Amino acid sequence: MNRHVIRDIVTTRLAATVLTALLLPAQAPAQTSTRMPAPALPPLLPPSQLSGPLAGSWPTYNGDYSGRRYSTLRLIDKNNVAHLTLAWTARVDDQHEAGAGPGGAVTTVGGEGTGDFPTGNPSVRGTVLEVGGILYITSTDNAWALDGRDGRELWHYFWKTRGGTHIGNRGGALWNDSLLFETPDDYLVSLDARTGNENWHVQIASLDEDYFSTMAPVVVGDHVLVAASNDSDAPGFLQSFDPRTGKLQWRRYMVPMTKDDPALETWPSLDAARHGGGNPWTPGAYDPETGYYITGTGNPTPSYTGVARPGDNLYTCSLVAVKVSTGEIVWHYQTSPHDTHDWDSAQTPILFDAVINGRPRKLVATAARNGYFFVLDRVTGEHLLTARFGTTVNWAKGLRADGAPAADPGKSATIPGSLVSPTEGGVTNFQPNAFNPDTGLFYTHENTGYQVLYLTDPDPRGSMGLGGKRFALLGATGNAFEAIDYHTGKAAWRHVWPGRSGVGTGVLTTATGLVFTGDTNGNLVAMDAGDGAFLWHTRIGNISNPPETFLIDGRQYLLAAVGDTLYSFVLY
Repeated sequence: MNRHVIRDIVTTRLAATVLTALLLPAQAPAQTSTRMPAPALPPLLPPSQLSGPLAGSWPTYNGDYSGRRYSTLRLIDKNNVAHLTLAWTARVDDQHEAGAGPGGAVTTVGGEGTGDFPTGNPSVRGTVLEVGGILYITSTDNAWALDGRDGRELWHYFWKTRGGTHIGNRGGALWNDSLLFETPDDYLVSLDARTGNENWHVQIASLDEDYFSTMAPVVVGDHVLVAASNDSDAPGFLQSFDPRTGKLQWRRYMVPMTKDDPALETWPSLDAARHGGGNPWTPGAYDPETGYYITGTGNPTPSYTGVARPGDNLYTCSLVAVKVSTGEIVWHYQTSPHDTHDWDSAQTPILFDAVINGRPRKLVATAARNGYFFVLDRVTGEHLLTARFGTTVNWAKGLRADGAPAADPGKSATIPGSLVSPTEGGVTNFQPNAFNPDTGLFYTHENTGYQVLYLTDPDPRGSMGLGGKRFALLGATGNAFEAIDYHTGKAAWRHVWPGRSGVGTGVLTTATGLVFTGDTNGNLVAMDAGDGAFLWHTRIGNISNPPETFLIDGRQYLLAAVGDTLYSFVLY
């Protein structure tokens, strides 16, 4: 329920109470009151409502658990999308002091820091949640609630940080009446979503060990799944917390931490594995039928010098299926064995059901940073398809028997330099992709180009984390947006973007056959999901978060952010 509607109800009840007291006779105070207590407000988002397909609201990172970013709303379609009009813009403010701001919205201040750490201007790089007409927005050290009808700020929360790497925040999560988000200095914070007041906060990793937290939490029942990551030599892990109290329920490391872990055989020693990376960076997808949370993991460390860690180095650069109830790894599949390029498999996987070779299958697909597209059985982890989708990719000699790319050692960092594609950022990165079950197409951006990769320190002791290398970019050959057929892994259609810059936004697709994303010239664009025809665009700037859509008061809105400014579009 809208905060202002709640306030009007409370005001009306208070006025009626005062009026009744004025009209009562003198003996009224001796009477027993028969006024019924105000009914309790229903929770904003019971966890059970997250299990359905994406409909009128946008309640979690990808809209629903599947990761498809496929909206079933039908008011905006191919016939009227060209009539989308700007409804409102709103700029988020990171006021650091408690109290009412210029617009009357109250700022609440929390945190473990002194307030002296320079955080810079806020930038919306993650998913904006929408439930009940209210938008819930996060950036590093900040959370806001805005009215989705006009962008008016309702409340703001500011976290005084202890430090950490402030590269961005992927978004928040809702559980009943609580908004949860991570901070760069490694805390999980729970706020009252109606007021912005803090419920609790709990430390989820050690800032002293160089962890920093960017991931959007994912709520599954009474579990809040979070991760903290780093670019040094600490082990990556996934955790589950109790959303009521912040109590740790379980922690699952993504590298072997004990001698009995079967993945240890892919490392030279337990010590190497314990310092081996494998950080989850982005939210995964959840399958309610199996209870599996499927997530991607990051690169091994040292990132560019693999001589001290021979072997495949599980569970780095992998898709991993974890039981939400216990944290147990059920299956895993490695997309970059023994990675030496920092090509994480940390993109959000996408779940869908389809027929493969005449047999109905429950599938998971991912377009990985290394330039290869993978399709697996999401129940068993069985490999079904690998295809190269990066048009300039040259780092692999072919495919192994298990479908994983077989790395060419000559494409790792060398002292004289190696000509490698893709570049350091990968063919794709953390921005979410989309899948439309009506077209059967998987939509992703493709960053092309080459680099010369130099090894500056052959001693692995001097190249921990991302060290020991330098690179020189040789330019791009034309970044693109493409629709991949999951049957073959080939592009059904592909658009080459003008210019040479990358794209920082994700993808949205709809049941009316539309695809929304951003291009390299600062346009928010709509395309036909079937053939890629351009249908609409508006130039708002370099879009910093993935576009999304939701329904408020019978009207379908389209939302995207550029830095600290939100742009909302609607049909008039």
